[in-house]
Amino acid sequence: MAKITGDMIIADVLRKDTRCAPVFFKNGMHCIGCPSASGESIEEASAAHGIDSEKLVQELNDYFDNKKAE
Repeated sequence: MAKITGDMIIADVLRKDTRCAPVFFKNGMHCIGCPSASGESIEEASAAHGIDSEKLVQELNDYFDNKKAE
């Protein structure tokens, strides 16, 4: 699977596996179900919410890497 990047649209990441939602929540991004999530990148949403996008992207990649290992 391709790595998650900051320019990816939030909804596209969630389509890969909705069980990654807690990673967004843990990082303070509680609005992943809002209409903006369908067109906003991780970097754009992170900037709007004052979230470290690099940390979020790393944690998402860790989630998907661990999922592959199962």
